Amino acid sequence: VKKMIKDLVVRLMEEANEEAEHKGWCDTELSTNEQTRKEKTETVETLHAEIDQLEASIAKLTEDIAELAKAVAELDAAMAEATKLRQEEKARNTQTIADSQEAQTAVAQALTVLKEFYAKARDATALLQQQPESPEIFDSPYKGMQSENGGVVGMLEVIESDFARLESDTKASEASAQQEYDTFMTDSKV
Repeated sequence: VKKMIKDLVVRLMEEANEEAEHKGWCDTELSTNEQTRKEKTETVETLHAEIDQLEASIAKLTEDIAELAKAVAELDAAMAEATKLRQEEKARNTQTIADSQEAQTAVAQALTVLKEFYAKARDATALLQQQPESPEIFDSPYKGMQSENGGVVGMLEVIESDFARLESDTKASEASAQQEYDTFMTDSKV
């Protein structure tokens, strides 16, 4: 009986040692699992924070894209309007230049005709009246208003210079407007 009890005690001791070893192993596994769980939880929380941050960034960038798309659309509209206005202005300027050149030609022709007329009128005697006694008013043949011819001729010369100035001003205005338009279009395309 004693021997059986001793065997039983030894066996219980071995089982207690095995259980102690098993408990140690379980405690080690539990602490390892707990540590792993904490690390994984921290990783998940970090990733969730990154996801929230990236979603906020996506929302902000989407808003920025919408604003930029609107700005691009407005800029395209402004460029189209500027092109339309420029074409209209160019057509007006071209017409003004052509009109002033035609007017200069017409005024030059009128000046030539008047100068020829006054040159011939100096020698003209068509209005010379053959009266036995002419009144004092007609003491010499009528030769036009030679001393006054600067009035009409002078006025036509002023008109001619006005048309020349209009032409040069319009050409300068056209060049300036074209340069402004080109600068605007270049800046807008960037």
